[in-house]
Amino acid sequence: MTASDLVRSIADDAVAARDRIKGVILETPCLRSRDQPADESGLIFKCENFQHTASFKLRGAMSKLSTLPNDMPVITASSGNHGIACCHAAMTTGHDLTIVLPENVAKAKLAIIQGYGAKTILHSRDSSLCEVHAKELAADGSYTYVSPYNDPQVMAGQGTIGLELLEQLPQIDNIFISMGGGGLISGIGAVLKAQAPATRIIGVAATNSAGLAACMEAGRIVEVEHFDTLADGVAGGVDEDSLTLPVSMEIVDRVIHCSEQEIGNALHRLAWVDKMIVEGAAALAYAAYLSDETAFAGQTNVILLCGANFDQSKIGPIVAGA
Repeated sequence: MTASDLVRSIADDAVAARDRIKGVILETPCLRSRDQPADESGLIFKCENFQHTASFKLRGAMSKLSTLPNDMPVITASSGNHGIACCHAAMTTGHDLTIVLPENVAKAKLAIIQGYGAKTILHSRDSSLCEVHAKELAADGSYTYVSPYNDPQVMAGQGTIGLELLEQLPQIDNIFISMGGGGLISGIGAVLKAQAPATRIIGVAATNSAGLAACMEAGRIVEVEHFDTLADGVAGGVDEDSLTLPVSMEIVDRVIHCSEQEIGNALHRLAWVDKMIVEGAAALAYAAYLSDETAFAGQTNVILLCGANFDQSKIGPIVAGA
């Protein structure tokens, strides 16, 4: 299957996924920035921070788990949000769930996961190594492994955001989407390129952990060094057999890298101007827009606010700072 075929398949699967999961997820609002005059197309936030579990990840988790027999135990790996989403989805579907998490997982996210009663395994400080460990544990057939991003049904679930956007907005010139493993940008991008091909898909990478961006530039899977980032939801590498890499290379029109300072500034501005406190991975997408505002002036720009599961001790001082 070519990358173009895969894009079309994900776009089609997103329609079916939406029918399966519509009773469990929220259709999240598009809100115009308070910093924009009402008569301009300007800047619009797609607020997945208001989703159940405070993250878009519920869409992909529900899309995948709703296709699996509910008597089969499942295992996944996560930096936090996908794990929370799988907990919520498993509560709905009845699956027995185990989650492999990095040792440096945000305390707030770990507390939520443990509150659901899911089994947890802390392993290393690298999300990509957690994925390797989870797949090793599933190798003997004791579990079905659910990837946080490298799965067509997970990507299709995230693609339901694109379907909502097409109904909510008459036109989208640019959409800014944070890139981790690539499931979010692959799903939304596949839908938009299939149904609104003029929309520019702008992928946003955190400079401190830009695995997918490096792979896209190289045209293959490459290893990069990862450092701590405020955008912990996008931290980590990409699977060797990743389907998101060819899809991302097919649908992403531009990649913007953002520093920790830029992410922090976006967090602060979202809180004080638009009255929303989000996690670093959500502010990352906004940081890319702010880095080159004049280039996007006079256009309809959508910022995908992917979640709001933040560590108060880390985000609080940034939001409160001058």
